This record gives sequence, structure tokens and C-alpha cells, in this order.
Amino acid sequence: MTPASTLSVRIREATAAEHRAAETRGYITRLMDGELDLAAYTRYLIQFAHVYRALESRAPQPRDPAPLNDPRLDRFPSIASDLAHLGAADWESRPVIDAALAYAAHLRAIPVIDVPRYLAHHYTRYLGDLSGGQAIGALMARHYGATPQQLSFYRFEQIAAAPRFKTEYRAALDALELSPAQEQAFVDEALVAFRLNAAIFDQLGAPTPA
Repeated sequence: MTPASTLSVRIREATAAEHRAAETRGYITRLMDGELDLAAYTRYLIQFAHVYRALESRAPQPRDPAPLNDPRLDRFPSIASDLAHLGAADWESRPVIDAALAYAAHLRAIPVIDVPRYLAHHYTRYLGDLSGGQAIGALMARHYGATPQQLSFYRFEQIAAAPRFKTEYRAALDALELSPAQEQAFVDEALVAFRLNAAIFDQLGAPTPA
């Protein structure tokens, strides 16, 4: 297999346009440019609390590839802690937008044995957090004065070197023995993940929030 045909290369190329479209949505651009406030960031984080709780609710399976069950990646406890420090310890009783509920429901509906589809969301979310997510954390501190206690979501304290971890994660993807149909399901579901993410940004940025 040539490097150009590896799964990690294919998924990166296949999702490049959706990735750009999601990260340039008006709401996230305004948030990262310092045009909003810490309350807007708190509302943003509440939505993803629901998403990550759903993502991390899947029970590990005996034949899962190793990256799926790496506890160093879990983000929901950090998100809940951040929300408490942001004055939103009651986040579960606060309004949540339909797009976030749809994303969480989609994750919970993936059959536990459907590794390619679940892996697509795992890959999209956690490698994103280890990449662009680091910029979000830095900008929330710079623009809105968010404290370290409010930004633990972006600290992977048990991962010594994010670049090396991401390289190893992609190598693990490339080592998977997936059928052509499973590989295509993985790619297709990664596109769905970016679209679900973009839908959250769109609804957060709507003039009249749901």
C-alpha cells in the first residue's frame, strides 16, 4: 500500500472541504475573533457537553481497535468541570439547541458493533481537539479572560506530545483491517460528523436561538 492510499490520507483528503466549511462558520469565527463574550463560549460548551457525553457513553468492545478505548482522550469530565467554573454547574437544566440534541442522538443510535462509523466520530472529535481545539482554548483565554480552570477541556494532561500521539493514532487507522465497504462507511460518517458539527455552529449563530 502506497502512502497516498492509506486510510489516514484518504480521510483527510475526503473531509478537507467539510472541515473548512465547519471551522469558518460565522458563529465560531466571531467567537474566535473576540466578537462575543464568555457567556457565548459557555453556551457553546453546553452544547458539546451533550455531544461528548453521548460519544463517551459507548461501552468498550473486546475487538475494538486500541484508539477507541484510550482514557486519555475522554473529555466529558473536563467539560463538566469547566462549566462549573464558568458558573454553569446546572448546565443539564439549561436550554440546549436542537442541533446538539440531534448530534447526541445520532451518536447514541450508532450500533455498538459498528466500529467504522463510531470511529469516524472518535477521529473527528479528538484529533480536532488536539489540533484546532488548542487554538480555541488559547483564544478564549486571550479574548475573554477564561482561566485555566475554565479551559481544562483543551488540556490533555496525560498525553505528553500531541503531534506524536496524532501520528500514532493515524498509524493505528492505517493498520486496521477494514473491508472496502467499511472504509467507505468510515469516510462517509466522518463527513456526517463535520456536518453535524457545522449545524451546531449555524444554530448558535441564528438571530433567534432555539
